[in-house]
Amino acid sequence: MKPAPFAYYCPESLDEAVRLLDEHGEDGKVLAGGQSLMPLMNLRLARPAAIIDLNRVPGLDRIADGGDSGIGALTRQRALERDAGLAARNPLLAAAVPLIGHFQIRNRGTVGGSLVHADPAAELPAVTVALGAEFVLASASGERVVPAEDFYLGYMATAIEANEVLTEVRLPPWKEGRLWAIDEVSRRKGDFAMVGVALWVDLDGAVCDEARVVLFGVGGKPVRIEKAEERLKGAALRSGFTLDKSGLDDGSALDGTAFDDATLRDMERIVADELDPDSDIHASALYRKEVGGVLARRALAAAARRATP
Repeated sequence: MKPAPFAYYCPESLDEAVRLLDEHGEDGKVLAGGQSLMPLMNLRLARPAAIIDLNRVPGLDRIADGGDSGIGALTRQRALERDAGLAARNPLLAAAVPLIGHFQIRNRGTVGGSLVHADPAAELPAVTVALGAEFVLASASGERVVPAEDFYLGYMATAIEANEVLTEVRLPPWKEGRLWAIDEVSRRKGDFAMVGVALWVDLDGAVCDEARVVLFGVGGKPVRIEKAEERLKGAALRSGFTLDKSGLDDGSALDGTAFDDATLRDMERIVADELDPDSDIHASALYRKEVGGVLARRALAAAARRATP
């Protein structure tokens, strides 16, 4: 199928773009990478009267380095993936980007496009919630900043208004020594996750001081499991400790730095209990609850292995 007729605008400044959005309101849609919008338009599931193409707006594709943690909303996912310093600045984000679709999609897909599209099975929304990111939204009346956790309202629903455009993602500085992991289950490589988890653990010595656990693909938006985070606080890493085989994703035992079996099993139980997913053609709710718990346990075990004994 082909899209319904629409007017096309290609602004060359942010001021012009937000003016057009203000003018067209609900009838206008922003075009960035087009990896989500164009299929919806071709199937006529989306019928915007006006398309505002942001690709000529300067400054929206920047990737900051050093102490500046800003990422422009028009940054291609592939550009972020190839950024040489990203793994040092934010290893969790660096590990998440290659999981997004296939490289052909990442060549055109943008960071902001994925975040605003808000597919609950996508990696970037969950990672931004886990990292405590902030989104800068611009409109004709100015800017406002929304925390990632407040941005997602439900299935493909966000706090962005029809006359606003996401311009930048701000990430807090990565804490030295932070343990992290991201894992997901999908039918095929490049598919959306049926269940996924992103987490990190900050240590005070060998003891967990703070943690963040976020599941994706298990509800209408990224799901933060605060009970699991509370359980991890005070949990101690042990060196030279042998894990039960159930703690690892490869079924093998491990001698090294790890959380104990009780902590890992509690993580699995709490996550499975807290999840309240829907069933769909891809997986049942029961499957998602069980796999969510298992993935969380495995991710915690993987994160622990990053610690220096």
